[in-house]
Amino acid sequence: MVKKCVFVLLLLFSLSTVAQNHAAEFGLILDNDLYTSTVNDKYYTNGFELYYRYLNAPKSEKVVKKITEFRIAQYIYNPQTIRAEDFYVNDRPFAGVLFAEAGMHRFFTNETVFKLNAQVGFMGPNAFGKQLQWQFHKTFGYDAVEGWQYQIHNALLVQTEAFYGKKVITLNPKNTIDILAQAEVKVGTIWNEITVGPVLRIGFKKLLSSSESNLYDASLRYDKKYRESSEFYFFISPKVNYQIYDATIQGSLFQDKSPVIFPLIPFRFEGEAGLKYRKNNWNFHYTFNYTTQEADNIVNKGYYYGSIGVGYLLN
Repeated sequence: MVKKCVFVLLLLFSLSTVAQNHAAEFGLILDNDLYTSTVNDKYYTNGFELYYRYLNAPKSEKVVKKITEFRIAQYIYNPQTIRAEDFYVNDRPFAGVLFAEAGMHRFFTNETVFKLNAQVGFMGPNAFGKQLQWQFHKTFGYDAVEGWQYQIHNALLVQTEAFYGKKVITLNPKNTIDILAQAEVKVGTIWNEITVGPVLRIGFKKLLSSSESNLYDASLRYDKKYRESSEFYFFISPKVNYQIYDATIQGSLFQDKSPVIFPLIPFRFEGEAGLKYRKNNWNFHYTFNYTTQEADNIVNKGYYYGSIGVGYLLN
């Protein structure tokens, strides 16, 4: 597993040769329920994302900025407890997801953002969720994980995602408070869902526009004027999510025979709140995330986790 992680890091850094004439950013995002509670260890329990993005020259006067992004990610899910050797304790399947992503993100003069991403990878044993969780618990002295023999079976991951965001209103003359609206659609072999909701930003200083802010990963510029500015703000984003299909809970779309699967609760509430900061070449964030019940059974309930991210601007 260590060799695979080293390979991934080398791959991301090698992408700089592809875009050596462009302003670029690379970074790491770590999700874990440990970042919100030392006893909470269930449902979406761990995730990591390694990304590399670079700036392209826009070909339209209406497009302020165009960014190409590459990402490698792994997500791990488990039931209400890691002591799930007993089949009937599993109120949500063990599952791992591993994928590579490529995306094109456009930022427009009217403070509109449009992102289109494509993903290819695996769900199931081929995603190495079991190995990573076992190694993590062993390394840091946590209890051994029991129950991975019930994990979701292998399935191919082929996904597309479309994201739309737009600034709606600035709420004060100093431009330190604003509201944005956003929507996201996921279609593919693993997730099929729609998510909509507002974002409220409260800045500790003047807020940057959608095409410059790290809210939508838009810190990159050809010139180096970003070094003359910085941003630091609190944000909160309540969202409504409609789940059409989630293979990490329901199993593969194609005749799945996984030992533990459940039907979905179609509508759920998602809440995200946190801090984002950028200074010179560095981007940082911490967010708290909450999701209501996903799997339709009498045991499953809502859960929360934290996310920590750090990025470095190369130009």
